[in-house]
Amino acid sequence: MPGVGPALAGLVAGALTALAAAPAFSQQNVEDFYRGKKIDMIIGYSAGGTYDLYARLIARQLANYIPGKPLIVPRNMPGGGSRTATTWVYTGAPRDGTVLATADQSLAVEQAMGDKQLRLDTRELIYIGNPNADNNTTTTWHTSPVKTIDDAKRFEVPMGATGGSTSSQYPKAMNALLGTKFKVIVGYPGGNDISLAMERGEVAGRGSNAWGAWKATRADWIRDKKINILVQIGLTKAHDLPDVPLLMDLAKNEEDRAVLKLLSASTTIGRPIFTTPGVPPERVKALRDAFDRMIKDPAFLEVARKENLEIDPVSGEELQRIVNDIVSTPKIVADRLQEIIGGIEQNR
Repeated sequence: MPGVGPALAGLVAGALTALAAAPAFSQQNVEDFYRGKKIDMIIGYSAGGTYDLYARLIARQLANYIPGKPLIVPRNMPGGGSRTATTWVYTGAPRDGTVLATADQSLAVEQAMGDKQLRLDTRELIYIGNPNADNNTTTTWHTSPVKTIDDAKRFEVPMGATGGSTSSQYPKAMNALLGTKFKVIVGYPGGNDISLAMERGEVAGRGSNAWGAWKATRADWIRDKKINILVQIGLTKAHDLPDVPLLMDLAKNEEDRAVLKLLSASTTIGRPIFTTPGVPPERVKALRDAFDRMIKDPAFLEVARKENLEIDPVSGEELQRIVNDIVSTPKIVADRLQEIIGGIEQNR
């Protein structure tokens, strides 16, 4: 090094060598940490619904892409529309990267509305990725007199919901802004329970379910016309639902459209996989990199195809930005939605 003494040159060379070795050293630490470890995959709903199905698919596959290949063990923790699980992850779980979770996509919207029953900051959860961004739907059983949104303005119909999630939010919003007469029945531990309740005649419809979820878990119901798709919720129409109206397009004015757009924005969050606040950055990077590699791997995509689970991924970094944007929604829009949605109804 011209103009630099031998001792200083040695120090500089040593520093450069250390910097060059830092990523490998960090990676080795991650691999050492996860080798022989167990990661809990906390699922905020009961078994059988698509939050559960996607989480279990990822639990089986993701470990192959994480340095050290830890064992990932699914654990259902239903309650409060997934708030029980999310609150535990936020307040009680180890903050070291040994806990992953999935929970309702609308929690950020609830936070934007200032919901006092949500005792956490969704922006502080660390998002690893979403396997499938997909429009939601509101549906009724084929025996119901309500087969379109216009029918729902003339007949009262009981709709099953898990709690203060999209399954109750969508019907409430449509009642307030479109004039429908949905009667929200909350308390079901998961979406699969609501589908069974529809089949038994306990409720006449389901407030929310992803379109891809219907195709994955009840393809025969679609084929046999057992369900009526009243409306789809998202920012654009699903390519294979061209004739089903988009919720925000049904708004009567721009103010209502802004509210329904906020309510629809969380569909991009989909079936999110996240970890606790406070996980060391190198482990966050390892988990996100593992998710990104997995989601592009033809072997993983083939497994998902065999399980009828569609894959349209969103990265952890993008999810983090979407959640931050939703929570930062202008107060006037969020407050109006809060007036419409309110708290969790206890009708059941």
